[in-house]
Amino acid sequence: MKPESKRYTTTVGSREITIETGKLAAQAGGAVTVRLGDTVIFAAATMGGVREGIDFFPLSVEYEERMYASGKIPGSFFRREGRPGTEAILTARLTDRPIRPLFPKGMRNEVQVIMYSLSADAENPIDVLGITAASAALTISDIPWNGPIAAVRVGRVDGQFIINPTFPELDRSDLDLRLAGSRDAILMVECGAKEVPEDVMITALELGHQALQPLIDLQERMRAEIGKPKREVVISQPNEAIQQKVYERVGQAMRDLLEKPLSKEEFNAGMGSLREQLNAEFFPPDEIPAALPSDLAESPDPQAIEEAFSEAERRIVRERILKEGKRPDGRTPTEIRPIWCEVDVSPRAHGSGLFTRGETQVLTLTTLGTLSEAQELDTLTPIDTKRYMHHYNFPPFSTGEVKPLRGQSRREVGHGALAERALEPVIPSEAEFPYALRLVSEVLASNGSSSMASVCGSTLSLMDAGVPIKAPVAGVAMGLVKEGDQYVVLTDIQGAEDHLGDMDFKVAGTRAGITALQMDIKIAGLSRQIMAEALEQARQARYAILDQMLAVLPAPRPDLKPFAPRITTIKIPVDKIGALIGPGGKNIRALQEETHTKIDVEEDGTVYIAATDGIGAEIARERIESLAESPQLGRIYTGKVVRVTDFGAFVEIIPGVDGMVHISQLDSERVQKVEDVCRLGDELTVMVTGIDPMGKVRLSRQAVLEGWSLEEAQEHDKPGGSRGGGRPGGSRPGDRRGGRRDDSRGGNRRR
Repeated sequence: MKPESKRYTTTVGSREITIETGKLAAQAGGAVTVRLGDTVIFAAATMGGVREGIDFFPLSVEYEERMYASGKIPGSFFRREGRPGTEAILTARLTDRPIRPLFPKGMRNEVQVIMYSLSADAENPIDVLGITAASAALTISDIPWNGPIAAVRVGRVDGQFIINPTFPELDRSDLDLRLAGSRDAILMVECGAKEVPEDVMITALELGHQALQPLIDLQERMRAEIGKPKREVVISQPNEAIQQKVYERVGQAMRDLLEKPLSKEEFNAGMGSLREQLNAEFFPPDEIPAALPSDLAESPDPQAIEEAFSEAERRIVRERILKEGKRPDGRTPTEIRPIWCEVDVSPRAHGSGLFTRGETQVLTLTTLGTLSEAQELDTLTPIDTKRYMHHYNFPPFSTGEVKPLRGQSRREVGHGALAERALEPVIPSEAEFPYALRLVSEVLASNGSSSMASVCGSTLSLMDAGVPIKAPVAGVAMGLVKEGDQYVVLTDIQGAEDHLGDMDFKVAGTRAGITALQMDIKIAGLSRQIMAEALEQARQARYAILDQMLAVLPAPRPDLKPFAPRITTIKIPVDKIGALIGPGGKNIRALQEETHTKIDVEEDGTVYIAATDGIGAEIARERIESLAESPQLGRIYTGKVVRVTDFGAFVEIIPGVDGMVHISQLDSERVQKVEDVCRLGDELTVMVTGIDPMGKVRLSRQAVLEGWSLEEAQEHDKPGGSRGGGRPGGSRPGDRRGGRRDDSRGGNRRR
C-alpha cells in the first residue's frame, strides 16, 4: 500500500517552500524533500550505534550532486557521478557547520546525513535548501538533536534586499549572503560581496535571520505532528570531581606558564610538560603504587584525565582574556601579530606573494593562461566555466606534524573557495584582462587564520603578476570569548583562541567594503552589538594590514612578468572563423606552430593570441588581420599562386580568398603560356582591378609592373584597351578570345 505523504508549505520572502515527508526512504531515521520552484533536494538522517574508544562525535554529512536532476548525463569517462566536486563539497560543509554544534555534548553515536539533488531548475540555487532539508530530517527523526534550524540566501539588487534570489538576480546582486540560524541566533554565515559596507552587512544578517523564521515554525509543526520519539543514547559525561582535582593541580602552573608571551611551540611544549607531570602523578610506573587522591572514589580513566586537562586549559585561557585582557601570546584583544611580506619569490612563476603574520605563513603563486584554459564545470548551476580558480594546500609540515598525503581535504576545498570569493570582486573583467587565472596558496606554517593569510598573499601575488586588480584585498579572523553578559572580541585569532573561543569570524575586503565573510558560532546568541563591534575591529585591522602589504608593493606592476603570456585581442568577421580554423583545425594549428603562439577563437569572432615572444604574436596578428580583410580595389597584394589554368593564374591574396590574373595581365609582354611566367606555389605581386557583385576578384600583374593607377589598369583591362600587347593603346594579336576573357571559372574562392 502506498504510504501517506505529508506536505508542509510556507512562504519565505515572496517564494513558497514545501517540505514533504512520508513517501521516500521509510527506513531512514528521518527523510524529507524540500522544494523551491522546480529545485528539489532530498535528505535522510540516520543514527547508528556507539563507536567505542573515540573522544569525538562521529557525524558525517554528505551531499551528492546527481546530474539527472537537470537532465544531464555526467561528462566523465564512466558516465556516472564520481567523487564529489567542489560545489558538492562546499554544500556538504555548509550543512555540516550549523547542525554539528546542536547535537548533545558527549554524544558518541554515529550519525549520518545524506543529501541528493532530485531536481534542479537552473533558476533556484540548491545549497541553502540542503541545510533546511537536513534540519527537517533530523527534527522528525529519532535522533537526539537540539534543532530545528533553517537557512536562507540574501541578495541585494539596486539597493533592495531579496530573500532567496534566483541565479539571474544573483548575477545583478552585489551581495550573496547565506546564513543558517535557530529561533534565537545566527549559527553560520557564508558570504561573498562586492565591497559592501559593514552597516549594510549587519542589516542583511538581521533580515536573513528574520526571513528564516517561517521555516523554523514549519519544522516545529512537523515535529509536533509526525516527529518520532527520540532514542535514548549514552552521553559521555565529564567527571566533575576529576575535573576539579586536575584544575587544582595544574591551574596555577598554567597561569605561571601564560604570564610570558609564548610562541605556539613554547605553548605546546609547556602544556605538554604539565600534562606529563599530571599523568605521572595519577598513573605512576607499575613498580610504584598509585596514590589515589583521597576525594576520588575510584582510579580515574586516562581519557578522563586528558579531558579534564583540556577543560582546565580552556577555563584558564578564557579567564585571562575576560578578566585581564591577556591572550596566550601576550597580545591585547585588538592587537595584530607582526607581519612581513615579500613578492617575486619565484623567478619563473607569473606572480608570487609571500605573507607572514605571526606564525602563519602562506605563499601564493599566480599562473596566467588563455581563456581556453578556464575550468569547465559540469554542475547543476547555469555556470559552465570559471576563468578564475583558487586552490589552497595545507601540508602536515605546516603544523609541525607528520601525516600521509591523501589528496585535498574538505577543509582545503572550503578555504580555497573562501579566498576565491574574497578576491573575485576585484578581478578585472574578461574584456579588460582576457586571461584565465589560477592561484595556488601553499600554507607553509600555520597557527590560525591561514585562509585570511591566503587572501593577503594572493593580493600580493596578483599585483606582482601585473594583474590590474580593482583594489587590494586583505583578510583577518576575529574571535570571541563570552561568559554571561561579559565578552571580549579578539582581533587576528591564533589556533588556541579559535579552538578555545566561541566564534570564528573571518572578514576580507578592501578599503571600500567587505568582499567575503565566513562565521561559525559555538554559543546560542550573537547580538547586533557584538556583530557590529567585530566588524568594526575587523575593518580597522584590515586597513592596518593593507598598509603593510602596500608598503612592499603599492600597486599592480605596469607590465606582466617576462615568462607570462602576452595576449593580443583582435576581432574578425564571424564568417571568417572557419577560414582561420581550417578543416579539422588544420589552419590554426599550423599558424600556432609556425609562430609559437596559442590562439583562441570565440564564437563572436574575438581572437586571443597568447605568446611570450612578441615577434611571433605580431606575425600571428598580421596573418589573422589579413584573413579578416576584404579585397580592396586598387590595392597591391603579394600572394601565392594556388591554381594554374590555360587562361590565367589564381593567386591567394588574402588567406582563404584568391582572384584570377588573366594571361593577358600576367606580364608587360605577350605571354604564350601561363607557366612561362609562374607556376603553382610561386609568389606574385598583383593589383586588384575588379570585384564583381558576386565577390569574384580580378587581378593584374601588368598594372604593378607598369606602375599604373587603378583607373589606368581598369582602362587597359577591358575591350579596346591594352591586352598584354606591351604598351598602352596596343592590342594582342592572336588572342583566341577576341579581347574578352572567359572568366566563368574565375572569381574569389574561399577555402
